Amino acid sequence: MDGLDVLISSDVSQVWSTSDQQSNQGTVSHTSNNISAAQIRDDYERRRQAAQQDAEPDAPANQTLPLADEEQDKGPQETSEQQKKRKRQENKAIAKIKQSKTFKRQKASKDGEPDGDDDEIAWNMYAKSKPLPGQLENCEICDRRFTVTAYSKTGPDGGLLCSKCSKEQEAKKEKEQKPKKPTVSRDKRRHLQSNLLDGIVRNGSKTLQELCVEKVADNINDVEEFGDLPDTLLNRLSQILSRRRVITARTLDLFLRPDLTAIAIYDCAKLETNDYIKIFSIVPRVQTLNLRNSGQFKDEVIDYILERNIPIQRLQLAAPNLVSDTKWREFFRRRGSYLDSLKLSGLDYAMDDNTVSQMAEHCPNIRRLKLKECFKLGDASLDAISRMKKLEQLSLRLKLPTSATSLASLIGQIGHSLRTLSLERFDNADDSVLETIHTTCNQLSKFRFTLNDFCTDAGFVSLFSDWSNPPLAFADLSSNRDLDYANPDGPTDAIGLASNGFRALIKHSGSRLERLDISSCRHITYEAFSDIFNGTIQYPYLKDMNISFLTRVDTPILAGIFRSCPQLMKVTAFGCFNIKDVEVPAGLALIGVPNAQNSIVQGMGYLATL
Repeated sequence: MDGLDVLISSDVSQVWSTSDQQSNQGTVSHTSNNISAAQIRDDYERRRQAAQQDAEPDAPANQTLPLADEEQDKGPQETSEQQKKRKRQENKAIAKIKQSKTFKRQKASKDGEPDGDDDEIAWNMYAKSKPLPGQLENCEICDRRFTVTAYSKTGPDGGLLCSKCSKEQEAKKEKEQKPKKPTVSRDKRRHLQSNLLDGIVRNGSKTLQELCVEKVADNINDVEEFGDLPDTLLNRLSQILSRRRVITARTLDLFLRPDLTAIAIYDCAKLETNDYIKIFSIVPRVQTLNLRNSGQFKDEVIDYILERNIPIQRLQLAAPNLVSDTKWREFFRRRGSYLDSLKLSGLDYAMDDNTVSQMAEHCPNIRRLKLKECFKLGDASLDAISRMKKLEQLSLRLKLPTSATSLASLIGQIGHSLRTLSLERFDNADDSVLETIHTTCNQLSKFRFTLNDFCTDAGFVSLFSDWSNPPLAFADLSSNRDLDYANPDGPTDAIGLASNGFRALIKHSGSRLERLDISSCRHITYEAFSDIFNGTIQYPYLKDMNISFLTRVDTPILAGIFRSCPQLMKVTAFGCFNIKDVEVPAGLALIGVPNAQNSIVQGMGYLATL
């Protein structure tokens, strides 16, 4: 061996020794240049052959390199353990490649070629496998040397890209991609469904005023004052904020101005007693007061109203349970003559029959009275209310049982002046009460008689037949039915509002009716619905209808309702499972029909994507 061979052998032996040490550590790459041991050996053989050709000029120029097995014999040899380990790793990698989808695709693309290509395809894929993170690689586009990381991107031809080229490729892809269609977010869809439940159907975009009000509500914590907003906008803001339950002592201040005469807060659950007193100290001339969920409205607040002579004329309170009967009686004695409207609800602690008697005596000018969910009121309260001769609107829903005689006596004494009569859950009311209404009431425009299983269909027929009262604009006769669910068709003599009573109602008031609620009146037959809503007879003013839990209503009946009511805006139909595949007119809210094939509202772009 000449001097050149000695020099090369010495260098290669040193490199091979380093490679063996790395191989023993499970690494097959050079620490600095990322060159495998096999490549080092091949380079050594080529340089040795080139040196021999230079030393022997007479040697043929086309002399080929020895075979790989001969090269391995002439170069430094692997130990048997290293060779077995390398072979095992290669076989394992080849076997894994043959199981991959990429291998199967490449094999399928070469169908028709000679057999035995599986190993060649696998070896080619093994040779072209991507470097591991931490190794060096040339960028496919700019050919710049860079360190491979787990975040290195793949180029168009399958190679890796440096960070600069990766950013350029990503930017190029974003420009080429088409803009995505706007999708309706979950919050927006929930908001739309909430509006539908409220009967709000919107054609087109919101008005500028509505957008401004909602923007103020969204940023209520940054608002210092509302300024001189009109009462309508203040009321709308109060509704939105109360629904979100963000009315606190701080936000309450935004609704208080000395020049106001009306205050309406629909959720006072987070207010304390001092907050109610603050209302009257800042707004001393308030005449209309509407406070819901007013649990901390106490005797101290009533004392402040009496001391300052607050000129309240219209008072509506929900759940003011901490006001005692003594304080209510004092309030009625001292300020009752100023009251024009009184609405109290959710009273389970105070407001008994004696207090109502004091109210009837000292509040002679009340024209609108609403008492609902008052736990201590009974027949004595009905007798006291019958002495209030100026009443025009009366709404009652009592907890204690009352007799039909007391209720009929009440209607007989004040019914001639009533324009609104609402009687809910009077279980003992019978046909005599309906007959008294027929005889006495002749100015009603709103009539509600619900949750009764004692009156008969014949009684409703007598009520609406030849009634001197003008056609009703509002009729709520829901849940008037027989409660024997073992007999779904009811007794022979129908209990509650049935087919004949419904026909009489439509005959009397159908021409002017605007709102109709007959939910849970389950004894109305399919034939009655078919005759009344046949598409030919028109009900031009009907806008809101509730037919929930009327299982006989199906798709043809609902389609007939759409044709017969051209001004219809809202239909509530919970529990009507026979309604399917119905086409809903544009601008109409159909609520509670899960089996409807199409959107809840047809012909509206912003809902068509739901």
